[in-house]
Amino acid sequence: MTKKEIVKSIADKTGLTQAQIKQIVQLTFDGIVENLLDEGRVELRNFGVFQVKSRKARKARNPRTGHQVLVPEKFVVSFKPGKEMEARVQELEDAAAAEAEAKALLEHTDSLMSEKAPQNNDLPPASNTTQNWNSSS
Repeated sequence: MTKKEIVKSIADKTGLTQAQIKQIVQLTFDGIVENLLDEGRVELRNFGVFQVKSRKARKARNPRTGHQVLVPEKFVVSFKPGKEMEARVQELEDAAAAEAEAKALLEHTDSLMSEKAPQNNDLPPASNTTQNWNSSS
């Protein structure tokens, strides 16, 4: 989902113009970034936590030359989802697992049925006698 789609969705639900919503969404994002820069952490209840973490300096190897290079310390933003988000994603995962289990059971049942289905040569020969239902005896 893009920012434009978020703006359109909110505008449709609130009745405000997309321009107004775009400004609100952008101010929200700017506020998150500013707070991350100032404090290093933004916690949004029932959503999650954004946090600035540092990656230590390390030695790495240039794959082209094979020479060792020093990679300096780096700051990255991490996100840890909140409990409500985790629970909703778990519901999605559980539903997908149940669907996969049902599909596997159906495939297994189909394979068992095809194994037990009689072959044409296993059927008794057809009778050559026919009964005429229209004739009176």
